[in-house]
Amino acid sequence: MDPNRPTLLLTRPAEQSRRFAAAFRARFGADWPIVISPLTEIVDLSPDLPEDDWADVIFTSENAVRAFARLAADRSATAWCVGGRTAAAAQAAGFRTRTGPGDVAGLCRAIIADGTATRLLYPRPVHAAGDVEETLKSAGIETKSLLIYDQQPRPPTTEAQRLIAGAAPVLLPLFSPRSAVLAAAAFASGSAPFRVAAISAATAEAGATLAARDCVVAARPDAAAMLAALGVLIDAAKMG
Repeated sequence: MDPNRPTLLLTRPAEQSRRFAAAFRARFGADWPIVISPLTEIVDLSPDLPEDDWADVIFTSENAVRAFARLAADRSATAWCVGGRTAAAAQAAGFRTRTGPGDVAGLCRAIIADGTATRLLYPRPVHAAGDVEETLKSAGIETKSLLIYDQQPRPPTTEAQRLIAGAAPVLLPLFSPRSAVLAAAAFASGSAPFRVAAISAATAEAGATLAARDCVVAARPDAAAMLAALGVLIDAAKMG
């Protein structure tokens, strides 16, 4: 293993981090150093479900699909899904699906442009990216939010604390504005130089206090584009 390789630090919940780590190593090398330190933990909530019927439901994450399916036995609604991975989870749960372009704003535009959905149930996290309900309501689509899970903060692991206290560069992919804010707070005292890949410009802005040596914004809001952004950072690290 090349000792000069920057360590990849993953802060998403454990399952998502392990999946991304596997994709990263498949692309950049099976022996690449990786530290997984989730800064959030998914905690399901148990809200009362609406008594009336909803022909359409909107899912902006796999976690929303899983948490909602745990409570609702009815799978007759059409599920509007933010991207392919969320759509796959919804299909596995038994929903008919429509798939968006990978980001919340794009999904809202697709729903509005399609014109078939008039009432939408939105099972959502406590902390959500974008104002889905307001955006759809402003287009005349009745939308009801349902808080279905929380992303509760967790401190960095001991291994992550040692990593950020060092002098070696750290690759840090950030997948949402909230994850960027949490990372900036958790790693504020670190001395390691960060090379950040942000899934959006808003995410890069939210993590600006990290004072990263480099920051690359992904071309699209998906895992493949994040891997490409990390590749740019890796090339930059080789050049010093």
